[in-house]
Amino acid sequence: MKDYFKILKSTCLFVGFALMFFTSCEEKQNAKTEQLKSSPNIILFVADDHGTDALGCYGNPVIKTPNLDKLASEGVMFTNAYCTSASCAASRSVILSGLYGHATGSYGHVHDYHHFSTFDGVKSLSNRLSEAGYLTARIGKYHVAPEKVYLFDEVLEADPRNTVEMADASKNVLNSDKPFFLYFCTDDPHRGHPFKPETWDIPNTFGNKVGGYKDVNQVVYNPDNVIVPDFLPDNKQSREEIAQYYQSISRIDQGFGKLMSHLKDAGKLYNTIVFYISDNGMAFPGAKTTVYEPGIKLPCIIKDPTKGKKGSVNHAKISWVDLTPTILEMAEVSYNPKDFHGKSFNTIIDNEPNQGWDQIYASHTFHEITMYYPMRVSIDKNYKLIWNIAYRLDYPFASDLWAASTWQSIYKNDIEYYGKRKVKDYMFHPEFELFDLDKDPGELNNLATNANFEAVLENMKKKMKAFQLKTKDPWLIMWDHDNSLQGTGVDL
Repeated sequence: MKDYFKILKSTCLFVGFALMFFTSCEEKQNAKTEQLKSSPNIILFVADDHGTDALGCYGNPVIKTPNLDKLASEGVMFTNAYCTSASCAASRSVILSGLYGHATGSYGHVHDYHHFSTFDGVKSLSNRLSEAGYLTARIGKYHVAPEKVYLFDEVLEADPRNTVEMADASKNVLNSDKPFFLYFCTDDPHRGHPFKPETWDIPNTFGNKVGGYKDVNQVVYNPDNVIVPDFLPDNKQSREEIAQYYQSISRIDQGFGKLMSHLKDAGKLYNTIVFYISDNGMAFPGAKTTVYEPGIKLPCIIKDPTKGKKGSVNHAKISWVDLTPTILEMAEVSYNPKDFHGKSFNTIIDNEPNQGWDQIYASHTFHEITMYYPMRVSIDKNYKLIWNIAYRLDYPFASDLWAASTWQSIYKNDIEYYGKRKVKDYMFHPEFELFDLDKDPGELNNLATNANFEAVLENMKKKMKAFQLKTKDPWLIMWDHDNSLQGTGVDL
């Protein structure tokens, strides 16, 4: 009988502990469910080769971008937002990892015949959000590798040149019961690749009405009315290509408007954070694949319903390497800040800081594998230093930029100037380029050889070396194989 009561007592204790355990698990699950219900949805909309030159909210009075202008009026527009490399794949790896490409193996384009890809140990934004209970989905351009590092729960299919179709294909994600992260990447306004060497006058190079694109209230621009940036030649070919560029951006705007309409219909407009950015600058020589301002200084518009200010402008210097930690903080997903080279700018989105956001670093190594030209950039307040590590090489052009009628109209006719720069200065870069961006926004007056700026040059070099050391840049050894920075007193 005593044994019976012992067994009964043990059984009751076991059942009691089991009930406590399962009740605790249920409570934790319920708590997690409630937390997920309160987590914001996040849309990261990434255009392909779109600079700040072609948006109404950034000051262009010609281009029609009413939906993106509305986003700016309801959110915050950054005027000093930078990618880290003006090349599609290299830039996108940084956006989704929070790490510079030189430290992750993402040195350039990830096409099979290049085989650049991110190291397996990197934990990306999408993987982290999935683990935190988010539904992660991507649509359109991907251009990163390997997939297990940049894994999404769902891959949506649509014509990446038809942003309206892309928006329609995203409706199920927008109506998800779980908080979602939608990575929405267009092919516009990236150039298409028709190649006509006999004329160098290339119609439809921006994919307009190419590849079965369905005309949705297509906006057509008169080349005579477009605004030609200072770094481009103002001629017939340039204006025609810019008009096509505008047209493909208006196509993006229509799809963005459709996406916001679907978001409203889903009842998610007021608990969804929306980002609009681009991977790099416009696809013209002097912008894309360079580290000059038109290549790396990009649009960044953020609408966060939890933030107070609407229609504000923020002049803080932020970088695409900051995006992953920023989005994780917005989603209230814990992370170790040491896992990233960037830092969250969530707290300054609608509260521009007085200090601490005035430095930018950039790192470009390859575009295509045949286009080796490593460059490192340090920006500190108004000064910008470019180190052209392989400066003895000819500057390599991406094939679509070389073939562009804008470039060939100058190069083939042996014209001395391309925009405000000499053609030879595009083809051959000095080892160091130092600019005062306040006084010389066009980056035309190289101060690196000016004795009056010797101290500035040396200080900027120290900052660059410290950046490379901190981010484990293999190209650090190119400073005469000396990577010792102890005692420099450099504050990053």
